[in-house]
Amino acid sequence: MSHTPKTDLDHPYADLLGFVIDSKADGKSCCSLPFSKKLLNPNNVVHGGAIYSLADTGMGAALMSAVNEAELCATIEIKITYLHAAGPEDLRCETQVIKKGRRVAMLESDIYSGDKLIARASGSFALFS
Repeated sequence: MSHTPKTDLDHPYADLLGFVIDSKADGKSCCSLPFSKKLLNPNNVVHGGAIYSLADTGMGAALMSAVNEAELCATIEIKITYLHAAGPEDLRCETQVIKKGRRVAMLESDIYSGDKLIARASGSFALFS
């Protein structure tokens, strides 16, 4: 299955890993990562860093859909809990903004391998002009 990233901004890191922004609007996003053997760790499951990066990218996409064009965001922190190993199915990350203040936003992401919930992440992002 071949995907072409659908991003509004140049995002070389997301392109490197193969992330696809499937949708983003109204403080929500859905991103995916097609399975590739290049994502596997020595235990033959998807590396946790790829899963974490998918959550971070999903959070950024969701938040950028909820800000005005003069605002930017940056990750402050993300906590992720891994529930199950991932692979060989594609990964999907569903994210929503929980609260957006003037300077900080809180977000949550659920990451799936196929239809199985494999990780849950919560994060805070700085907002600035």
